[in-house]
Amino acid sequence: MNEAPKQSTPETEAGVAPLISGTSAKDAADILFRLLMEIVSRHQPELVGVFDGSADTSAFSPEMMARALQAQGIWFQLLSIAEQNAAMRRRRHIERTRGRDALRGTFDNVLAEASAAGIAPKEIEDLLSSLRIRPVITAHPTESKRVTVLEKYRKIYLLMRELEGTRWTERERQEFLADIRDQIELVWMTGELHLEKPTVEHEVLRGLHFFDETLFEKAPEMMALLDDALTKHYPNKHYELPPFFQFGSWIGGDRDGNPHVNTSVTGWTLRQNALAALRHYRERLVQLARTLSITERALPVPKEFESELALALKLSGEAEAIAARNPGEPYRQFLTVMLRKLDASMVRAEGGKLAVDVRHYGSADELMHDLRLVERALTDANSPSIAADLVRPVRRAVELFRFSTVRLDLRENTTRTTQALQALWWATAGHGKDSPPELGSREWRAWLLRELARPLTTERVAEELPAEAAETIAMLTQAAETRRGLDRDAFGSFILSMSGSVDDILGAYLLAKEGGLFLDDAGTEICAMPIVPLFETIEDLRAAPAIMREALAVPLIRRSTHWQGGLQEVMLGYSDSNKDGGFIASNWELSKAQTSLTRVGEETGTEIAFFHGRGGSVSRGGAPTGRAIAAQPAGSIRGRFRVTEQGEVVSYKYANKGTSLYQMELLASSVLEHALKSEREVALKPSSEFDDALEALAGTSRAAYNGLITHKHLVAYFQAASPLEEISLLNIGSRPSRRFGANSLKDLRAIPWVFAWAQNRHIITGWYGVGSALQNFLEVRGEQGEQLLARMFAESRIFRLIIDEVEKTLALVDMKIARDYASLVPDENVRATVFAMIEKELALTAKMVLKVSGGTEIAGRFSQFRGSLAVRLPTTNEVNREQVDLLRRFRATEADAEREKFKSALLLSINTVAAGLGATG
Repeated sequence: MNEAPKQSTPETEAGVAPLISGTSAKDAADILFRLLMEIVSRHQPELVGVFDGSADTSAFSPEMMARALQAQGIWFQLLSIAEQNAAMRRRRHIERTRGRDALRGTFDNVLAEASAAGIAPKEIEDLLSSLRIRPVITAHPTESKRVTVLEKYRKIYLLMRELEGTRWTERERQEFLADIRDQIELVWMTGELHLEKPTVEHEVLRGLHFFDETLFEKAPEMMALLDDALTKHYPNKHYELPPFFQFGSWIGGDRDGNPHVNTSVTGWTLRQNALAALRHYRERLVQLARTLSITERALPVPKEFESELALALKLSGEAEAIAARNPGEPYRQFLTVMLRKLDASMVRAEGGKLAVDVRHYGSADELMHDLRLVERALTDANSPSIAADLVRPVRRAVELFRFSTVRLDLRENTTRTTQALQALWWATAGHGKDSPPELGSREWRAWLLRELARPLTTERVAEELPAEAAETIAMLTQAAETRRGLDRDAFGSFILSMSGSVDDILGAYLLAKEGGLFLDDAGTEICAMPIVPLFETIEDLRAAPAIMREALAVPLIRRSTHWQGGLQEVMLGYSDSNKDGGFIASNWELSKAQTSLTRVGEETGTEIAFFHGRGGSVSRGGAPTGRAIAAQPAGSIRGRFRVTEQGEVVSYKYANKGTSLYQMELLASSVLEHALKSEREVALKPSSEFDDALEALAGTSRAAYNGLITHKHLVAYFQAASPLEEISLLNIGSRPSRRFGANSLKDLRAIPWVFAWAQNRHIITGWYGVGSALQNFLEVRGEQGEQLLARMFAESRIFRLIIDEVEKTLALVDMKIARDYASLVPDENVRATVFAMIEKELALTAKMVLKVSGGTEIAGRFSQFRGSLAVRLPTTNEVNREQVDLLRRFRATEADAEREKFKSALLLSINTVAAGLGATG
């Protein structure tokens, strides 16, 4: 078996070089599949039949089933590598034949259009000065590849790229294939899942892996691409790029429902983040010192640099030794001093003590200063290309990653912060009183404002706080101390989950004050750390504009946001709003909230920026980056964009250098394009007709969706017809699946909710209620309604995005597989009732979506997507059937020892379905 199972050969771009000379019809997937089959045949030949449908997996032992699932899981990871390889080749072909200006998702494409549209250089400059883009990596992984396995897949990707070369002899190509085969075999013998549930520390190291492998190197290269595009399309203007693209993280700082994150874990995380950046800078400085072997005789040294070098040597205390080691080589001498200071900074970051006379970099700004000196000296000495090509990338890396790699956000929910506030009230004001004021009362607000108005210098005696309250305040104390010491940007923001009132926000400010995050700014107090409310449910989104209008009227909040850059950030929850109201309602309420909040910012004089809490799946906000950003309301981004990167999305985007560079440029150029275009669109009168239609569709779809999720049998059906409870056994993250340990649908986190519905191939979170909404709309409005929907499909970005993503989700739904899962429901009435509701709505949704899009078959408009599914779904369907069998056998087994035998296979099945479907979390 030499070809991928049941594979339809995807259409290839004309002119794309074959991977192997003379085999233009064979793509990367065929090569990888053949090598995998060689490994399987050698080690366990009885598993080959799993891929062609000849094996009877129901007769497999649990151990054999686990091996079969591992082989299927490896195939999906190899297929992802093949898809990334093919995508990269397509982009290179377009760039080679048509130029970067024609390649969507690039700075050249955006700036070429901007220049052609007459956008002035000053407008570009103003936008660049305010540009702020921050992908935030979170510990919500729905795939659990270990770092050691990620490294092996990375090697496979690199070897596949080497195979593209036309310079290799047949012998050399066969050597590459042998190397790929060896890496696949190592993966086969390693095992992909964590044997133990990963700790937060594991998650931190896994997140940093992507920086070590790709991001430290490629983020500065992405900035250079923007430099080049600006020079090309605006040649008469010099632009100094600010460090607008920086990464954030929640790993090690997200406490919301995660008891494993505390100040000790966060402190360890901060040290690891710092050391990762410092180690990278050290490697780059060593490379520079080796490379810049420039003698003062060959290239005269500028006077300014000569003076700086003399001072640096004097202060180092090792002037003679350094000069003797590199005589006549001023740049090497200066870089040697820099390395000594950086080594001392690493000792300090590890928590070590430095002697008083040991010089070190007290901040990233000091290291940037020295790198600028080297860069400017080379430029002044008439070697600008060496300065730009060798030194500037290092300087830009320090600008982007500083001494912290990421900006670590803290997150806690309002239940915990309120408990801490009530404990603080008892400790400071509750003597002799029965209870604190009622939450939401005037008395409670008065106490919050009174405490916030208390001068920083005021001392008071407070009783010892309960452990949980003390830990909450200690978290903020740690942030204050770190900002003053390690790096001012080591922490990002304090995210307040479940925000529902102004009092919640004021309470967070008070806790920040107790933690030492308040500063005296010209005689008035401000909070140094941004407080970011997170609005998650549909009701929260609707209340958000009024809450923020009232909050921004509070002088303390206005002063703080002004000091922080004149910006108030608000986080929007995509997954919870989807779980709350379904797909159309969630998307429309998120859009309305952004429009209303943008208007609030304009009216209050404090600009509001948005932090998008998106996941990888469509139902959690995942969508093609460029189109998702383009569909945001006009004027809502303005060059500022924060977004979570979750689950399998992180490794898909950032595991390989070429892909990571493309993904970063795609995100940044899409934000730039939205800002340039929407500033013109915002002046246009919005289509009230479109808005009214979306309002009607959202309301009807939500009613249909609620009819399902509030059905008396839904919970019983969901728990039995999906691996919901078993997902908690999958070692994919340190976070519990429920916030407070309760067993209700309301308390269930959105991630396992979406994940479980994807596993059983119902995927209701991405389509349920859409068919009812469209049908009702057409029944009420008739032919005019049909014409209106056609216009919206053509002209409304958000409506088009909704329809497109629903249609692609429908291609993943499989009612035959879903029926197999439904057979696990023991109560026949529950099974028949709920399944019939889902089956009926599915048929209606498919019919109505095709009516709107004008298509004849589901996802027929998306040839590349369908090509990928043609390869993935046959194996995914088989894994689903295997999972149903495993669930049945696992649940029927009572003895712990016997259940344990099935556990590994069951967990592998969950992981493998996720890999097969791609974005499920």
